[in-house]
Amino acid sequence: MRGSTFALMITCAALMIGSALAQGTYVPGDNNGDKIVSAEELAAAEKLEQEGKLSADEMEEIKHIYEKYPINITDSANRTVTIYKPVKTIIPMSASNYEPIILLAATDKIAGVREDLQKNYAWIPGMIDKPVIGASNEIDYEKVIELRPDIVITAASDVSVLENRMRLAEIPYLILFRTLDQDAFDKDLKTLSNVLEKEKRADEFLSWKHDLLNQLKTNEIMSANKAKVYCETPHHDFYTTTKKSGAHDIINMAGGDNIASDLTGQPYCADVEPEWVMNKNPDVIILMTGMANYTTEDSDMDNLDRFLKLAYNRTGLKETNAAVKGHIFLINPAYTDWGRGFIGASYMAKWFYPDIFKDLDPEAINKKYFEKWLGVPYKGIWVYPIAS
Repeated sequence: MRGSTFALMITCAALMIGSALAQGTYVPGDNNGDKIVSAEELAAAEKLEQEGKLSADEMEEIKHIYEKYPINITDSANRTVTIYKPVKTIIPMSASNYEPIILLAATDKIAGVREDLQKNYAWIPGMIDKPVIGASNEIDYEKVIELRPDIVITAASDVSVLENRMRLAEIPYLILFRTLDQDAFDKDLKTLSNVLEKEKRADEFLSWKHDLLNQLKTNEIMSANKAKVYCETPHHDFYTTTKKSGAHDIINMAGGDNIASDLTGQPYCADVEPEWVMNKNPDVIILMTGMANYTTEDSDMDNLDRFLKLAYNRTGLKETNAAVKGHIFLINPAYTDWGRGFIGASYMAKWFYPDIFKDLDPEAINKKYFEKWLGVPYKGIWVYPIAS
C-alpha cells in the first residue's frame, strides 16, 4: 500500500511540477496543495530528477523551498504573512517602497511600476521597460492581478481596496516603509531583505549607514550652542517641518535644533508667518526643492541659482543670521526622510558645523550610495550649494 501511495505521488508530481496555477500560490514540489514541500514530496522530486523528468535547477529550487519555507513575515502594521516560496516577482505600490528594493539589488524582481515613479526612477536600468500599474491616484488592480506578482508591498494608510482585491486574487501583500522614522526604516529594510533573500546585503548596508551616523556623534556640539535650523517644505513658502517630520529627525542627527519642534503639525508640517521666522532668527535655513535631482542640466543649475537668490531676498528670511552669513541651502526632499536621510544628515552636519566636521565628505558618501548601493553612476545635484 505504501509503495502504491508513493507511486501515485510520483505521478502527481510529474503532472504538477513546472506548471503554473491560474489562481493562488503555486509551490514547486508541492503535490497535495498545502503549499509546503514535505520530506515525501522532496523524495518524489528526487525520483523524478533521477528519471530525467526534472532538471537540476528545478530540483535545486524544490530542495531550497523544503529547507527554508514557509516563513512568517511580520510587517510594519503588525500583520503576519506566510510566504511559501522564494519571491521572484514583487510590485511596490508606494513611493517609499521603491528605493529599498533597488538598494537591495532586487530591481529585476519588480514586476510592475507606477507611471509617476517609473519617471522618477527612469535612471535606474530596466525601470523604464517595466509594465505600468497605474498612477498614485489610480492603481490599475486588474493589471496587478494580470502580472501575478509573488507579493505586493505598500505604505498606504488605507489598504481596504488593496486587501479586498489581493485576497480575491490570492496574492499576499505587506505594509512596509509607512513612516518616516529612521529606526522604522531599518526594521522594514530587514523585513524586506528576508522576503527577497537579501539579508546579507541589508546587513552590509545598515552597518555602513550606522558607521556614518556614528561619525556625527560628538561631544563638541553643546546644547547651548546648537545651530538653530529653519527647514521649509517645497509645498509652499513658510510651510515648515515640525517634530513629527522626517526632516526633524535628520536635523537632530546632524546636531541641529529645529526651531519648529514645538509647533503642532498637520501632522508633519505647519504654516508660519514671516515674522515668526525673523523672531526665531535661525542660523541655518534649509529649503527642500525637487529641482535638485539626478538628471540636472545646465538650465537646472540656473534655476537653482535663481531659486536661491529669491530665498536670500525673501522677506522673513533675508533678515535672519542664516541669510546674513550665507547659510541658506537647498536639498532634495529624498534626503530628509526614508532611505537617504542619513546622507542628508551628513550634508547638514557639514553645513551646521564646518569646523567640527572639516574631514566629513558628504559628496563622497552620496557617490558611494549611488554607485555601490543603487548600482548607477553618480551624477546630478541633490543639494545646493554643495558642502565643501
